[in-house]
Amino acid sequence: MSNKPVLPVGDVVTGPTVAARPQAQVHTGSEVILRPIDVDLDGDPLFAAGHGTDGKWIWTYMPYGPFDDHAQMRLWLRESSGSADPRFFTVCQQPDAKPVGLVSYLSIAAEQRSIEVGHIWYSPQVQRTAVNTESIFLLLQHAFDDLGYRRVEWKCDALNARSRAAAERLGFRPEGIFKQHRIVRGRNRDTAWFAMMDHDWPAIQRSMQRWLGTAQSERGSLRDLTAN
Repeated sequence: MSNKPVLPVGDVVTGPTVAARPQAQVHTGSEVILRPIDVDLDGDPLFAAGHGTDGKWIWTYMPYGPFDDHAQMRLWLRESSGSADPRFFTVCQQPDAKPVGLVSYLSIAAEQRSIEVGHIWYSPQVQRTAVNTESIFLLLQHAFDDLGYRRVEWKCDALNARSRAAAERLGFRPEGIFKQHRIVRGRNRDTAWFAMMDHDWPAIQRSMQRWLGTAQSERGSLRDLTAN
């Protein structure tokens, strides 16, 4: 009789062995278009979106910005436009395709089929609208349905109450706080971790589609829909 212990192991993972990496392509919705950064088209409107008299607070939890002038932001956009990780997209609001913010994929671990959405910021004028909801919906849909990821992460400064509320509203589940995880702008950052799994996505996808497909005046709480 063997005395070897029987130890538990994880479930066998099915599906693709490696997820595909996100490419510089256009993602089109009814509220927004996500497209690769075009410095010439985006430099001035993105500077205006993030540097109005009531808007500089949006950089509080970012490791960069606000920028001193248009030229400095253009330089940062040029460097960012060539990056594959993070893979940045300009958020253009429909119907006139006006640049109003940025989103990205990052921490791309294709072999582990795990990816993060982050570097998210928008003009204050479009916050608390469907712009963020559809932007993240398009990123999630592409990551899960097209690229084959099992896990999409959302991370933010634990003090960033807006970002934490947005994560849960969009269907991400909290996984805890990583204490003293980063030093940002010379200050401690405890990081709040959230994630969404591929087996959770179909129900969340239906909830987001239902919410986005409802007239603005009749939309209820997306958080209530994604929590079910």
